[in-house]
Amino acid sequence: MISNQILQNTVDGLKDITRIDMSVFDTEGRSLADTFKLTAAGEQDIRTFAASPADSQEIHGYQFFKIRDDDQQLEYILATNGSGEDAYMAGKIAAFQIQGLLVAYKERFDKDNFIKNLILDNLLLVDIFNRAKKLHIATDVKRTVFLIESEGENNTTVLEMVREYFISVTSDFVTAVDEKNVIVVHEHTEEKTADENKGIAEKMLEYLGNEGAAKIRISYGTSVDDIKDVSRSYKEAKMALDVGKIFFEERTVVAYSSLGIGRIIYQLPIPLCRMFIQEIFEGRSPEEFDDETLATINKFFENSLNVSETSRQLYIHRNTLVYRLDKLQKTTGLDLRIFEDAITFKIALMVAKYMKYMEEINF
Repeated sequence: MISNQILQNTVDGLKDITRIDMSVFDTEGRSLADTFKLTAAGEQDIRTFAASPADSQEIHGYQFFKIRDDDQQLEYILATNGSGEDAYMAGKIAAFQIQGLLVAYKERFDKDNFIKNLILDNLLLVDIFNRAKKLHIATDVKRTVFLIESEGENNTTVLEMVREYFISVTSDFVTAVDEKNVIVVHEHTEEKTADENKGIAEKMLEYLGNEGAAKIRISYGTSVDDIKDVSRSYKEAKMALDVGKIFFEERTVVAYSSLGIGRIIYQLPIPLCRMFIQEIFEGRSPEEFDDETLATINKFFENSLNVSETSRQLYIHRNTLVYRLDKLQKTTGLDLRIFEDAITFKIALMVAKYMKYMEEINF
């Protein structure tokens, strides 16, 4: 449960303080961390000691100690190099320290499992409140779920970065949900505005960037008042992440509350989308439009269907833009200068983009 690196750092620190060498072994006698190596006879003594009822014992010049978790399950064997009082006291201190780490890590592990099962809807309502009470987790405070996706980083690295960022905030939960995504269940005493949550996400993004993480996207759901609704905020954050990748590629922070029509399109069944595209483009795909036409369309939408401003930004004559729009009208039957046709065309482009994304991820 505790990483070997943590154990090694612990025994190194204790050796510096006590001047006594020590080693930590698993219940099978395999070395996990050490500042000295036992002899072959000493390794055999570990297995003998592990099978005995004693909690501590001196054998052949070594002091052995059993380290148990809070359920009294044997987790580690500690050996100190020496048979005197100093070696015994150093061993007792080390065993106490590692046992404390075990309890802390087990509590975090239990809370991580609880949060994972909570957001994935794997718990009955009665189990949510019973387990929350057992783990001393408040049930009636406001929380918002942030979802952090790392495409270019090892997820374990990003997880540790985010945990370090929130290390002083004991009421927040940070855990990994899969190989790419880390979630933060952020607790707050008052209702957070969209701008405040955006600020939290942007600060996280800045921190991760400063730590060397690249290709990070952060999304977040709406605030919820009860722990049973945390899964809803997570699902919103998950949808925001997906919709953001489809329709807002330039954004690295995406809020569920800002998805607009993209949220509706994302929930449409693919067969219905195909029917719509067939109806609008008569079997053609928007991808068949040349780059010049697509650039014209996008710039026209950006400028709220303003012909003069669009032609100015494209560095073309107004009549050239009108010609392109007329040509598009003949091809699709939609005149983008008419608001209703422009809305239809814009939605059609978004639906086509959504279909392409779904085909790629399901390929």
